[in-house]
Amino acid sequence: MAWYRKLHWQIIIGLVLGVVFGITAAASGWSKFTSDWISPFGIIFINLLKLIAVPLIIVSLVTGVASLSDLKKLSRIGGKTIAIYMATTVIALIIGLAVVNIMRPGDTVPPEMREQLEATYAEEAESQAGAALATAEERGPLQAIVDIVPENFLSAAGNNRNMLQVVFVAIFLGIGMLMIPAAQAKILYDVFEAANDLVIKLVEVIMIMAPIGVFALMADTITSIAGNSLAQIAELLAALGYYCIAVLLGLAIHMGLTYTAMLKFLTPLNLKDFARKIMPVQLVAFSTSSSGATLPVTMETAEKELGISEEISSFVLPLGATINMDGTGLYQAVAAVFIAQTLGMGLDLAAQMTIVFTAVLASIGTAAVPSAGIVMLVIILESVGVPSAGIALILGVDRILDMCRTVTNVTGDLTVASVVAASENQIAA
Repeated sequence: MAWYRKLHWQIIIGLVLGVVFGITAAASGWSKFTSDWISPFGIIFINLLKLIAVPLIIVSLVTGVASLSDLKKLSRIGGKTIAIYMATTVIALIIGLAVVNIMRPGDTVPPEMREQLEATYAEEAESQAGAALATAEERGPLQAIVDIVPENFLSAAGNNRNMLQVVFVAIFLGIGMLMIPAAQAKILYDVFEAANDLVIKLVEVIMIMAPIGVFALMADTITSIAGNSLAQIAELLAALGYYCIAVLLGLAIHMGLTYTAMLKFLTPLNLKDFARKIMPVQLVAFSTSSSGATLPVTMETAEKELGISEEISSFVLPLGATINMDGTGLYQAVAAVFIAQTLGMGLDLAAQMTIVFTAVLASIGTAAVPSAGIVMLVIILESVGVPSAGIALILGVDRILDMCRTVTNVTGDLTVASVVAASENQIAA
């Protein structure tokens, strides 16, 4: 097969062409043309992925749970999965805090640039901060647990912002099938298995559009940040470049050390093969900035490319898309300390431990959609006494960093799925 027929190369070509077109459009004043005639194809691609995400979670999780021999096996796999996800999130947060305290990017922002950024994004920051704080004030200490259980399954399935409810319902149905007579359960199982095969085929059809969708998303991202002037991107990167480097360095360290160590010592997978096989997932995650939208591609890659059993992938990956936010957590840690440094506020060890605790809890409730992390950042800032209006300092480059941290999130999902599968002897390496 010619190299250009492979999906990951087609997506890379689409991404590169999207960047080139975006830069050209910004320099030539074509932002409105891009918004009207290019961007919609990216939106259609994301919508298709979101459209298939909920059916995929339901049918794959139900078949995955129902195929387990007993509830003890489910609790063992579930406990193992959640423990690893929480552990990697804590490690990511510690890495983020170490990087931002060593590099101190907030000390490099000139006062006049800080004032300009605050003025430019003040209205947007006030809007996001107000909404986040209003929500936080209404939430009790156990609200995160309450939110897992939907009062209406149809509304939960129709709301991509709370995928954890869909996961709960699917697991609940699967458990119920384990508890009814085998003959009756088999009828239902066959229906869900057939539906699962159908959904996988639909994912393959949707991925035909991936290169076009990625092209459109990248072009729109650049023109939406730059407008009709590339100077705006240059100014933002000049002011916040060191902060961006701190976030990217933290993400690189976490993926390069934490995930590599897990794969090397806890799975039989070859590191180079793993990196090559998950590239399409990372590229889709990068362009969509949504681990939820990327989930169909993630699951297909796990089963067909990495050899992870459907029983493991159908449980671990949907759960990961909702509670595993390593990249988002690391970014929140760096951003919170960066804002404090820029405003001349010191955060002692106790305050930074509060960031870790709050971010771990926030990662469970963070929606798997673009820019959801910025809303949770507001709550983290308030928890350590840093003015939430400070998010105005970083909003200009948030979209770029959002794309990168989503790549870390989905890489973490696949790494943990590989580790859990290896521990259960359910990976064909």
